[in-house]
Amino acid sequence: MRSGLWTTMTVVVALLAGPSFVAAQSDATATPSVSLTLDEMQQFLLNAKVGKTKKMSKGVTKARQVEMSDGRMTHDAQIQDVDIAIPFFQVDPKHTEVNFKDSYRYNIAAYRLSRLLGLDNVPMSVERVVDGKPSAVTWWLDDVAIEEGDRVKKKVEGNPLRRRNYFGVMKVFDELIQNRDRNGGNILWSSDWKMWMIDHTRAFRLGKQLLDPKALNYCDRGLLDHLRELTRPALAEAVGKTLTNEEMDALMVRRDLLVKLFDEKVATLGQGAVLFTLQ
Repeated sequence: MRSGLWTTMTVVVALLAGPSFVAAQSDATATPSVSLTLDEMQQFLLNAKVGKTKKMSKGVTKARQVEMSDGRMTHDAQIQDVDIAIPFFQVDPKHTEVNFKDSYRYNIAAYRLSRLLGLDNVPMSVERVVDGKPSAVTWWLDDVAIEEGDRVKKKVEGNPLRRRNYFGVMKVFDELIQNRDRNGGNILWSSDWKMWMIDHTRAFRLGKQLLDPKALNYCDRGLLDHLRELTRPALAEAVGKTLTNEEMDALMVRRDLLVKLFDEKVATLGQGAVLFTLQ
């Protein structure tokens, strides 16, 4: 994996640090500032002691929230060890999926791919053996203001333009990884209306068509540039063994379709109607 994936951003952890990556202190009276690079955050997730389970996830993969400590700081993480592969799976009464997979590997792959594409709204996830099982250990997000499902129910508007643009990013990313399980519970909003995309254990399918191209109306300029520049060797180097060759091949086919679709939209409608810069 290229070292730049882990060292291109410094995360400041303090009371005024903003929505992401806030390090919780075990002593409620102590609020020291801690500065973490992505490499330091990775080392924490890989090596910190796994403590008590704090709560169980609402999902079906038996993910759990745990407290972790390396002796200097304490922070929570999510641990998922689901790794299922079955020929047929009844997703719902009207939908049976062939060659169904639900795997912790895809959380790690989604994070690594997001960084490769210049995105910063998929939480860091690393592979680690926990309780004898290979698992995804994912940084717990602290400043979650509301889940998308609750936002819709409560009719919270927030920042409509920022929300629209983040949904544009999400739809392109989900088509690229062919995510079959995006729902209101795995879209989180921070207090400054940054979208966090979590839980990708049912992504990276082998389909070589876009699932819903009619929903792809907008794309971030930087994301489109990164998609255009993405190469198979760079993808393989970034994701390592978290994806199979077949999964990477399918992803590259979908990449080609996405670039073609947005190039055609820009040619027809103009850049201003299709492309935006996420801020």
